[in-house]
Amino acid sequence: MHSGIEENYQQILTQIAMACERAGRNPAEVKVVAVSKTVGQSEIAAAIAVGIHDFGENRSHQFVEKHDMFPGERWHFIGSIQTNKVNDFVGKAALVHSVASERALRAIARRAQSLGVTQSVLIEVNVSGEKSKDGIEPIELDGLLDTAAGLDGIEVRGLMTMAPQADEITVRAAFRGLRELKDSIIASNKASGRIRIHELSMGMSEDFSLAVEEGATIVRIGRSIWQ
Repeated sequence: MHSGIEENYQQILTQIAMACERAGRNPAEVKVVAVSKTVGQSEIAAAIAVGIHDFGENRSHQFVEKHDMFPGERWHFIGSIQTNKVNDFVGKAALVHSVASERALRAIARRAQSLGVTQSVLIEVNVSGEKSKDGIEPIELDGLLDTAAGLDGIEVRGLMTMAPQADEITVRAAFRGLRELKDSIIASNKASGRIRIHELSMGMSEDFSLAVEEGATIVRIGRSIWQ
């Protein structure tokens, strides 16, 4: 049962390796997060059996449910953040990918402080400028990082974006834009203390190869694993 998951996963790893070869990168630098919002317990168990150990959920109640089913795996929160729901995932998420406001950042920090933990997060940036996409504007990034640097309970480990559904040139430009933001942060010496900009979470089923070529360290893949 679910034997297709292993074949799909191996195909994804092969595509990542090919993209890394084109870009002169090491495939070990790229982590696959299996987006599990459309599947249940048996599919997740099958994925674990073939070597997948990072899973992503975009709704807090599903995050709690699946985290509690498989607490030994690494669970990522990848959805829009409602500040009244941060208790569901702070302290449990290996990484929160989708911090898109100072309000969300402060809510996560308060919850983490109350638990005595440090929550690793990514800042979501709307590189493409699409109004339908979540994320801060690139010009807001410096200010949000300055806020994060002063908050106990938070460690910013990188950036996240979603590319538009568009032609390859436009998609690649969005991914390259996020990488350039990362490079500029590192060059400005902001990347110290609570700000450790190592990760670029970008790329999904339809565009992860392009994302890897442009520097992704985390790809969020759902349909291509489970279909």
